[in-house]
Amino acid sequence: MSFQPVYIIDGARTPFLKAKNAPGPFAASDLATIAGRALLARQRFAPDQLDEVILGCASPSPDEVNIGRVAALRMGCGNKVPGWTVMRNCASGMQALDSAVTNIQAGRSQLVLAGGVDALSRAPLLFSDAMVRWLSGWYAAKTFGQRLAAIRRFRLGYLAPVIGIVKGLTDPVVGLLMGQTAENLAWRFNISRAEMDAFSVRSHQRVAAAHDAGHFADELVSLVEERGTVHDFDDGLRRDSSLPNLARLKPFFDRKYGRVTPGNSSQVTDGATWLVLASEEAVQQYGLTPIGKITDSQWAGLAPEQMGLGPVHAATPILQRHGLGLNDLDAWEINEAFAAQVIGCLRAWNDEAYCREQLGLAGVLGQLDESRLNVDGGAVALGHPVGASGARIVLHLLQVLRRTGGKRGIATICIGGGQGGAMLVEAV
Repeated sequence: MSFQPVYIIDGARTPFLKAKNAPGPFAASDLATIAGRALLARQRFAPDQLDEVILGCASPSPDEVNIGRVAALRMGCGNKVPGWTVMRNCASGMQALDSAVTNIQAGRSQLVLAGGVDALSRAPLLFSDAMVRWLSGWYAAKTFGQRLAAIRRFRLGYLAPVIGIVKGLTDPVVGLLMGQTAENLAWRFNISRAEMDAFSVRSHQRVAAAHDAGHFADELVSLVEERGTVHDFDDGLRRDSSLPNLARLKPFFDRKYGRVTPGNSSQVTDGATWLVLASEEAVQQYGLTPIGKITDSQWAGLAPEQMGLGPVHAATPILQRHGLGLNDLDAWEINEAFAAQVIGCLRAWNDEAYCREQLGLAGVLGQLDESRLNVDGGAVALGHPVGASGARIVLHLLQVLRRTGGKRGIATICIGGGQGGAMLVEAV
């Protein structure tokens, strides 16, 4: 398969802000605009010289449905730069990058701003169907008697809100919350609660160490509220995370038999990530200095109730195409939707039955060296703003390669609905 590399010129993201049971201080377009303006301000081209803006978003608000266009206009790209929005659940940000790659390779675009965003703290509360039907009858009533009859039919239970994010994180085909699919993997691969909690503690420790060492500094753009409050770090990080602390938490998705808790799951979060992608022609035209390139990508499908294994199904074909083993990559980013999900992926690659029956391999692919995996932590500690995470792991993978002198790595993510996405990235 011929894959013309597409260059990564630069990238930036906001700090990831943990939802705190109330709408966060920034709308999704605010997050995208702030990060995008800062990124574009340091480029050698003007914003209106972009060929297009592509933004992944899983939960845009009703007043920002085509949030890609909204952000493009707010960032000063001008009326003539098209802006559009893509949605592939957890991989929406990666899909935006892949869509940019496709258009650049086809010659339709040369210079693209692509990324992802979500403000999940602002996911809506909805009326139930019963309340909507009652309201329909109320507004249709013409006379006093009809309205009195409608009032008599009203029940207080109609006012119970439907939590939008719960519906959004529930698979409509199999009826399972994403955390319940993680429980499936825990049982399938016999992943203990202690293993999940230990993975989570390590994620927090790695994020803390990375922040302290300045490993996120090049990608972070501070957020400032109107009242002056500054957000300049990922506030879901818990520096006191420990096995005893996590052991106190009760299972959330299967309260009787489960092992998945809020402590070993990714957090509900707000955040945005952007990358500037360019063709060879655009690199020459604008005198750009690439920091990396995307050299392959892959999407895969699997059973929705096993969706957490999507990275295995997406990354494996890339490895096969390039004749690579798991440890031939210098670094890996597997999005940490759940500790059980990442551990499940590692177990699947080292499980002969799974590799033969599900991946069509002759035997096991092997054991991934975990010192190469999520070296600066992941979504369990950073948070998972669904639309942004796929772009974040690509950006940070490249930062890790550049910092460590590595050559190539894979960023991969599981996707609600039973899919996986992966990208092969090389440092320049």
